[in-house]
Amino acid sequence: MPFEDDLGAALRQAGDGFTADRHALVNAGEERGRRLVARRRAAVVGGSVLALALTATAGAYAGGLLDGVGGADGVAVAAAPTQDGGSGTDGAPDGGAGNPRVGSGAVTGEQMIAHLKAALAGGQLTAATGRGTDSDTGPAASGVYDDGKGKAAVGVALSRVDPDGSHAGQLTQCGDKDLQGYDDCRTEKLPDGSKLLIHKGYEYADRRVDTKCWRAVLVTPQGFMVAVSEWNSPAEKGAGITRPDPPLGSEQLKALATSPAWLTALNDLPAAEREPVRQGAESGAALKDRNAGDALESLLAPFGIPIASKGGQEAYGYAVLDDGKGKSLVQLNVSKGESTSGFAGADVTVLPDGTRVKVTQGPGEKGRGVAQWTVATLRENGVRVTVSAFNAANQSGAATREAPALTLDQLKQIALAPGWNRDRN
Repeated sequence: MPFEDDLGAALRQAGDGFTADRHALVNAGEERGRRLVARRRAAVVGGSVLALALTATAGAYAGGLLDGVGGADGVAVAAAPTQDGGSGTDGAPDGGAGNPRVGSGAVTGEQMIAHLKAALAGGQLTAATGRGTDSDTGPAASGVYDDGKGKAAVGVALSRVDPDGSHAGQLTQCGDKDLQGYDDCRTEKLPDGSKLLIHKGYEYADRRVDTKCWRAVLVTPQGFMVAVSEWNSPAEKGAGITRPDPPLGSEQLKALATSPAWLTALNDLPAAEREPVRQGAESGAALKDRNAGDALESLLAPFGIPIASKGGQEAYGYAVLDDGKGKSLVQLNVSKGESTSGFAGADVTVLPDGTRVKVTQGPGEKGRGVAQWTVATLRENGVRVTVSAFNAANQSGAATREAPALTLDQLKQIALAPGWNRDRN
C-alpha cells in the first residue's frame, strides 16, 4: 500500500492511549470535516509519524536541507491500512484539476530509488519500489535492505506541510511514553531552524509482536517534510524478526532525512496550504473554547491527584494520574452532533435541563485486565462530553490497580461541568 498511509498508522499508534466516543465521532464527522479540510491538506504523506526509513552516509547534513532554497521474499513492505481523513494526508492546496500534491514529474520513481540505494551504502536494496513527483500519492521509495546482519524494510516519503501548523508540530514532538511505550524519542532543532524527530519504538503499542519501528521526520522552515522509517524485519507486518534492531542508528537516520538528495523532489511539490491560526484561550474562557487537554487538567485540579503526564488537542485530552497506588489514565472527548444515538434506554438518565447521562463500567478494549469506567453526556444543543477512566496507565498495557483513580461521581463532575453547556462551534 502507499507509504503515505504509514503516517496514518503512526498517528493511530500515537493515539492508542485514547478511546474515542464513537457515536460522537460519527455525528460530528460532517461538521468537523469541513474545518479539517485545510488541516488535512497541510498534513502530509509519509509514514507512521513518518514515512519510511533509510540510512545515509556521514556528512549528508551540511548547512541544513534547505540552505539557500526559498518486498523481498514475496513479502509486502511497509504496508499499512488507509486512514482517510484521520491522519491528514491530503497534501498541498488545490491547484486546479488532479491531486493537489502532484508535481511536474521532475523526479521519477526510478530516481527516488536510486537516491535511496546511494544513501544505503554498505548493503543491498532489493524489492525496491518508487514514486516520482508526478504521483498523486507523493514521491517515495522503499525496499528491503540487507547489510549482512538481517533483512530490514526501509523507505522514505516526501511531502510539503505548513511549517507553522499544528500537524508539523505534532509530527516533530515526542508523544507520551506512558501511552505509547517507546524506547527512546528526541526532538532536535537544527542550525537552519528545521526540526528533527528521532523515534525508536515498536510496530504495535501493546508489544503483541516485538517488531521494532524506528522513525525520523524532518520539517524545515520552508515546509519541506522528509519522513523515514525502518524495521528489524523485512516487512512492517507479517514477517519474522531478522535482527535485534533496525539497521540505521540515530545519526544515520538524521543523515538520511537531511540529505540534499531529496531537495529537487521537494521543490517540485506545491507548497502546502497554511493552517488557520488558532487563537490561544484565556485562562477564564469557557471550557468549550479551550484545548480539551487543558480543560481536563483544570477539571481534575479540585481532586488533588498528581498528574504524571498529560496532553491533548482541540477535542481530545488525556491525563495519567498517579496517586501512589498505580497509574490511571483519564480521557476526555468533546464534540457536537445532532443524533441521540447511544443515549436511549433504561441505562440513560435525563436531567432537568434535558442533558442525557449514560454510565458504563466494564472491561477495556485492549489491555489484559484493564477496566474502563465511562460517563457520557449529551446536551440538548448536541454537545457531547465523554470522560473515561482506566485502571492502567494506557489501554494497551497491563492493569496497574484494581479500579481507576477517579470515582464515578468525579467523572460525572467533569462530564457535567457547566462550561460545556455553551455551543461548541
